[in-house]
Amino acid sequence: MAGTDEEAVAAADDALYVLTAALLTPAKFPSVLGDDYPEACASLGLPPLADGYGLVLGQDGEGARWTVVVDDVSLVAVAIASWDCGMEQDLSPDERTVVAALPGWPLAVAVAAPNVPAPHDPAPDAADGPPLTPPDAGLWGPAQRRLGADEIALQWAVWREQVDDAAFPAPGGPAPAADGAGESAGDDVKAGDGDARTGEEEDARRDGQPRHGGIRRVLAEARAYVDSPPPLGRVRSSFAPGGARTLRADGPGWSLVARTDDIAFVLLDDEPGEVLPVGRGPELPGLLEALDQMAVRPL
Repeated sequence: MAGTDEEAVAAADDALYVLTAALLTPAKFPSVLGDDYPEACASLGLPPLADGYGLVLGQDGEGARWTVVVDDVSLVAVAIASWDCGMEQDLSPDERTVVAALPGWPLAVAVAAPNVPAPHDPAPDAADGPPLTPPDAGLWGPAQRRLGADEIALQWAVWREQVDDAAFPAPGGPAPAADGAGESAGDDVKAGDGDARTGEEEDARRDGQPRHGGIRRVLAEARAYVDSPPPLGRVRSSFAPGGARTLRADGPGWSLVARTDDIAFVLLDDEPGEVLPVGRGPELPGLLEALDQMAVRPL
């Protein structure tokens, strides 16, 4: 889908009104594009370069949506950091850094450029391939599952406070809802709008194993990553308060979000909207530490 045709690049680069931007690197990439960095690049028809790319989303003078891919990652990173701090920062990539111009946007963008027509896809003769589109929020699948994990990582405190620590009794206490090895906790919550709905309490262990088959599978596959590293970007580590790290791991049909000093949450393709808390117990800390050591980190 990469629009490397010179006319397509020129069409997007000419008078592009930049609305937002994103990084596409091994340590940080739009999760809607894939479970790992090579998959995210492939979804845009790009080779997985070690240094990654910057994605610049904007409109041309006719209002058409374009995603311009540049290899000047630092320029895009500085702009994003400035915007996050509430500072103005011009983002005008040099045409020599443009790798591709892709019609459409892979992400939902809530703003539009002033004084140009409303956002719309470019005319077919102006683009090389079908336009990119964001995932349908009304459906559930891999992209929506990964977006749900993104939300939990960004709003950890909001989601964490909805899990009762009584669901994780101390070792040696009465029959637990979850007492180790990252077992599923007492209550499931719903992903989506940040206002979690609590489900019925679930006994998470049976014969020393998590009762929930999906949880067992995720933990087993996450442990396997430690011994056999997965594709680049499947496991990522980022800053968290108090010296901890936020861990993100993805795999076929699942996403895991955790704090190295706390519990974890799991989302599954085959359980739409469900967020499954995972108890800390005696084994989860070691698993999270091992994942953190092999995870990709932002520079």
